[in-house]
Amino acid sequence: MEIKVLGPGCAKCQQTEKIVKEAIAELGISANVEKVTDIMKIAGYGVFGTPAVVVDGEVKSVGKIPKKDDVKSWLKK
Repeated sequence: MEIKVLGPGCAKCQQTEKIVKEAIAELGISANVEKVTDIMKIAGYGVFGTPAVVVDGEVKSVGKIPKKDDVKSWLKK
């Protein structure tokens, strides 16, 4: 599973990355988490608000810190 946290490195982006990693650990699954800070790469996903979360190429959240339960539901599918 490939998970990308999109954002320039702001506090909200860091919190989002932390929540994603906690959800992965709690579910006991294997996933690769990548932090994407390049604005052009972020725009390539059609995302113009950060933080954003992309799971296996699908944008799941834009412009807000997701709830851990939401992240878990994305990872179980």
